[in-house]
Amino acid sequence: MREQSVFTKIVNGEIPSHKIYEDERTLAFLDVFPTVEGHTLVIPKNQVEFLWDLDDEDYAAVRDTAKKVAKRLQEVLGTKYIGEKVIGTDVPHAHIHLVPFDDPATYQKAHADNTEPDHEKLAALAKRLAF
Repeated sequence: MREQSVFTKIVNGEIPSHKIYEDERTLAFLDVFPTVEGHTLVIPKNQVEFLWDLDDEDYAAVRDTAKKVAKRLQEVLGTKYIGEKVIGTDVPHAHIHLVPFDDPATYQKAHADNTEPDHEKLAALAKRLAF
Protein backbone atom coordinates (compact mmCIF):
# COMPACT_ATOMS: atom_id res chain seq x y z
CA MET A 1 0.00 0.00 0.00
CA ARG A 2 1.27 3.47 -0.80
CA GLU A 3 1.81 6.05 1.88
CA GLN A 4 -1.30 7.83 3.16
CA SER A 5 -1.75 11.33 1.81
CA VAL A 6 -2.28 14.28 4.13
CA PHE A 7 -5.90 14.24 2.94
CA THR A 8 -6.34 10.58 3.93
CA LYS A 9 -4.96 11.49 7.35
CA ILE A 10 -7.58 14.25 7.55
CA VAL A 11 -10.32 11.78 6.56
CA ASN A 12 -9.07 9.38 9.26
CA GLY A 13 -9.02 12.12 11.90
CA GLU A 14 -5.24 11.95 12.33
CA ILE A 15 -4.82 15.59 11.26
CA PRO A 16 -7.33 18.29 12.19
CA SER A 17 -9.15 20.25 9.50
CA HIS A 18 -11.82 22.90 9.18
CA LYS A 19 -14.61 20.76 7.74
CA ILE A 20 -17.64 22.34 6.18
CA TYR A 21 -19.30 19.29 4.62
CA GLU A 22 -19.02 15.51 4.89
CA ASP A 23 -20.93 12.51 3.63
CA GLU A 24 -20.10 8.81 3.22
CA ARG A 25 -17.94 9.34 0.11
CA THR A 26 -16.64 12.93 0.28
CA LEU A 27 -15.26 15.62 2.52
CA ALA A 28 -15.03 19.40 2.01
CA PHE A 29 -12.76 21.53 4.18
CA LEU A 30 -11.10 24.93 4.10
CA ASP A 31 -7.65 25.16 2.54
CA VAL A 32 -5.19 26.13 5.30
CA PHE A 33 -3.21 28.16 2.75
CA PRO A 34 -6.12 29.91 1.01
CA THR A 35 -5.80 32.17 -1.99
CA VAL A 36 -9.01 33.90 -0.84
CA GLU A 37 -11.45 33.66 2.04
CA GLY A 38 -13.51 30.50 1.64
CA HIS A 39 -10.99 28.61 -0.55
CA THR A 40 -12.25 25.07 -0.08
CA LEU A 41 -11.02 21.60 -1.04
CA VAL A 42 -13.43 18.82 -1.99
CA ILE A 43 -11.99 15.31 -1.84
CA PRO A 44 -13.12 11.71 -2.14
CA LYS A 45 -12.57 9.77 1.07
CA ASN A 46 -10.97 7.04 -1.01
CA GLN A 47 -7.36 7.94 -1.82
CA VAL A 48 -6.84 7.95 -5.59
CA GLU A 49 -4.21 10.27 -7.03
CA PHE A 50 -6.03 11.65 -10.04
CA LEU A 51 -9.65 12.77 -10.25
CA TRP A 52 -10.20 10.99 -13.57
CA ASP A 53 -9.00 7.69 -12.05
CA LEU A 54 -11.86 7.61 -9.52
CA ASP A 55 -14.56 5.03 -10.08
CA ASP A 56 -17.77 6.49 -11.50
CA GLU A 57 -19.57 6.57 -8.14
CA ASP A 58 -16.78 8.44 -6.33
CA TYR A 59 -16.32 10.82 -9.27
CA ALA A 60 -20.04 11.63 -9.26
CA ALA A 61 -19.99 12.08 -5.47
CA VAL A 62 -17.08 14.55 -5.64
CA ARG A 63 -18.77 16.45 -8.46
CA ASP A 64 -22.08 16.60 -6.56
CA THR A 65 -20.38 17.71 -3.35
CA ALA A 66 -18.45 20.41 -5.22
CA LYS A 67 -21.73 21.75 -6.62
CA LYS A 68 -23.43 21.70 -3.22
CA VAL A 69 -20.49 23.37 -1.45
CA ALA A 70 -20.03 25.97 -4.21
CA LYS A 71 -23.65 27.05 -3.79
CA ARG A 72 -23.16 27.27 -0.02
CA LEU A 73 -19.97 29.35 -0.43
CA GLN A 74 -21.76 31.76 -2.75
CA GLU A 75 -24.76 32.01 -0.41
CA VAL A 76 -22.72 32.69 2.74
CA LEU A 77 -19.87 34.75 1.29
CA GLY A 78 -21.89 36.67 -1.29
CA THR A 79 -19.32 36.41 -4.07
CA LYS A 80 -20.49 36.54 -7.67
CA TYR A 81 -18.50 33.47 -8.78
CA ILE A 82 -17.12 30.24 -7.44
CA GLY A 83 -14.23 29.00 -9.55
CA GLU A 84 -13.30 25.35 -9.76
CA LYS A 85 -9.70 24.23 -10.22
CA VAL A 86 -8.27 20.75 -10.60
CA ILE A 87 -4.52 21.07 -10.28
CA GLY A 88 -3.39 17.77 -8.80
CA THR A 89 0.29 18.46 -8.27
CA ASP A 90 0.54 19.26 -4.58
CA VAL A 91 -1.09 16.24 -2.88
CA PRO A 92 -1.37 12.75 -4.42
CA HIS A 93 -5.07 12.54 -3.60
CA ALA A 94 -7.79 13.67 -6.03
CA HIS A 95 -9.26 17.04 -5.10
CA ILE A 96 -11.09 20.05 -6.42
CA HIS A 97 -10.33 23.60 -5.32
CA LEU A 98 -13.39 25.85 -4.97
CA VAL A 99 -12.37 29.51 -5.08
CA PRO A 100 -14.89 32.29 -4.35
CA PHE A 101 -14.23 35.47 -6.35
CA ASP A 102 -15.76 38.57 -7.86
CA ASP A 103 -13.09 39.45 -10.44
CA PRO A 104 -10.77 37.35 -12.64
CA ALA A 105 -7.58 38.69 -11.02
CA THR A 106 -8.67 37.24 -7.67
CA TYR A 107 -9.40 33.84 -9.22
CA GLN A 108 -6.05 33.72 -11.00
CA LYS A 109 -4.11 34.59 -7.86
CA ALA A 110 -1.40 32.08 -7.00
CA HIS A 111 -1.65 29.85 -3.95
CA ALA A 112 -0.88 31.68 -0.73
CA ASP A 113 2.51 31.55 0.94
CA ASN A 114 3.02 28.65 3.30
CA THR A 115 2.94 30.87 6.35
CA GLU A 116 1.39 29.60 9.56
CA PRO A 117 -2.37 29.15 9.02
CA ASP A 118 -4.74 31.33 11.05
CA HIS A 119 -6.69 28.44 12.58
CA GLU A 120 -8.87 30.70 14.69
CA LYS A 121 -10.04 32.60 11.62
CA LEU A 122 -10.48 29.36 9.64
CA ALA A 123 -12.49 27.77 12.46
CA ALA A 124 -14.84 30.77 12.62
CA LEU A 125 -15.33 30.68 8.84
CA ALA A 126 -15.90 26.92 8.86
CA LYS A 127 -18.59 27.40 11.48
CA ARG A 128 -20.35 29.94 9.23
CA LEU A 129 -20.10 27.67 6.18
CA ALA A 130 -20.92 24.33 7.81
CA PHE A 131 -24.04 22.50 6.63
